[in-house]
Amino acid sequence: MNEEERLAQAVSRTQVLRHPKQTLATFGVTNISYYLLTRPVYAQENEPETVVRMGRVIANRPRIVTPYYLSRLDGFSADAKRYFQKLIETQGADAPGIYYTYRNEPQSTDIISNGLEDVLSKLNAEIDARNDPLAAIIQGEDTLWDVSLMKFIFDLTSASLGGNLADFHSRGLLGIKEGVPVDARLNIEDMFRRLKEGSIKPHELQQELERWGLFEAYQDRFLSAFRR
Repeated sequence: MNEEERLAQAVSRTQVLRHPKQTLATFGVTNISYYLLTRPVYAQENEPETVVRMGRVIANRPRIVTPYYLSRLDGFSADAKRYFQKLIETQGADAPGIYYTYRNEPQSTDIISNGLEDVLSKLNAEIDARNDPLAAIIQGEDTLWDVSLMKFIFDLTSASLGGNLADFHSRGLLGIKEGVPVDARLNIEDMFRRLKEGSIKPHELQQELERWGLFEAYQDRFLSAFRR
């Protein structure tokens, strides 16, 4: 089995045994606790052991971006850059879309001497007892457990997209003004506020302005933040 087939198999065998009761928030951070259950790769047929990986997926506030903005982000390969350029050619540089970012925070890995069904029952009881609406239980492959986690994140994002779009639309944030979404301009204003408070560094705001091609438009205001 080659690598592509292994990945496809891991995705096909991923099951969400307990879904979060809420989708991703439109105007805030979503903090999802997960339990990823796998059968140890070394386990014999009759050995009732389960690996439990606990962690959190932090979904940042979704943002409205355009193909132009994506083409100026760092950390993407040349192939990805070509794809962004294709989007610009086919959809237009200013076509709005939702950009999701995540952070995985693994917390612990335990090997339990019980079968998956017993572990699942206990975890469900614990989650119910603490009334956690953003907890998820996922069954995946032991050697490719992070692929199973990514599959879960992708499906949760897909389920959240419609509601997030409706929320942005209802507040008029999908509108484009001079090539920049209304939501992005509001984010820039918020970054100026946070810069004044000292909660972000100047280079963070400068980088955001440059990604939108707006540094010259805001340059005087940006520099005035450093004048006494």
